[in-house]
Amino acid sequence: MNSEPLTILIADDHPLFRKGLRALLATMPQVNVVGEASNGADAVRLAAELQPSVVLMDLQMQGGDGLSAVRAIVAAQPEVRVLVVTMFQDDDSIFAAMRAGARGYVLKDMDDDDITRAILAVGRGDAIFSPAIAARMITFFGARSPQPIPMFPELTESERNVLRLMAKGLSNDAIAQQLALSPKTVRNYISNIFGKLQVADRAQAIVRARDAGLG
Repeated sequence: MNSEPLTILIADDHPLFRKGLRALLATMPQVNVVGEASNGADAVRLAAELQPSVVLMDLQMQGGDGLSAVRAIVAAQPEVRVLVVTMFQDDDSIFAAMRAGARGYVLKDMDDDDITRAILAVGRGDAIFSPAIAARMITFFGARSPQPIPMFPELTESERNVLRLMAKGLSNDAIAQQLALSPKTVRNYISNIFGKLQVADRAQAIVRARDAGLG
């Protein structure tokens, strides 16, 4: 049995949460924190540099999208296991993280003992979910008949709606009016779309959407 400690990279944009998590992990002789990232881009870079056993990843961070970071890390380093640690428990976030390659999904308000067990479980190669997330997954799969995979499954339903209207040629203001959203929210959705589809601008996103039959 391997007695080497698990190496941990913490990716979260809240310094106080990172500090608290580092303090918790300091009580665990089985782990060693090797780095911290405050956004998705830094998480991808540090994961490549430090080669941690486990990345603890928030989903929404300033200056970088955690979901895109999960996808990039898993694609480049399949041996690195990603545990999502977040406050978001909506279906879109949960299943997008699983599709991106996360090995587990837990909520920040879990007890310390539960979080440490989750970290160790993912470090062993297990899949782990907090009880609230597991319950949502059971409900989701128990209540639904098989559905076709939507176009651009990496996008949330809201993001797909925005992309569909972009492909129809609507401006940001027109999209905001049609979907009853604020212009700022529409801009945020579009920024997420660019990152998830790995396109540089609106024109490329529209080409991807129209090629897929949207708009």
